[in-house]
Amino acid sequence: MIASTPKPPYYAVIFSTIRTTVDDGYLETAHRMEELAKLQPGYLGIESARDGLGITVSYWESLETILNWKNNVEHTVAREKGRALWYKKYQLRICKVEHEYGFEK
Repeated sequence: MIASTPKPPYYAVIFSTIRTTVDDGYLETAHRMEELAKLQPGYLGIESARDGLGITVSYWESLETILNWKNNVEHTVAREKGRALWYKKYQLRICKVEHEYGFEK
């Protein structure tokens, strides 16, 4: 589903991943992180797709709210498990969204 975001400006965190073959609680943790992110002040939405390359984009009101999410204790534990078990490689990018447009029938 495409996230419904407010009028810009706001921020996007783009998390691109290549997984290992280790599962060991990955899906449960991914779902928990999505639910936990939704509870964070400044969270605006999320979009995710995986077909070999995984891309998750979360949307936030400010750089401060992104930093608060990064420093969340449960999120920190999940990141550590990701590095140790679930990801061969990941790249995280933070972008300021200044313009947007779309189309819907």
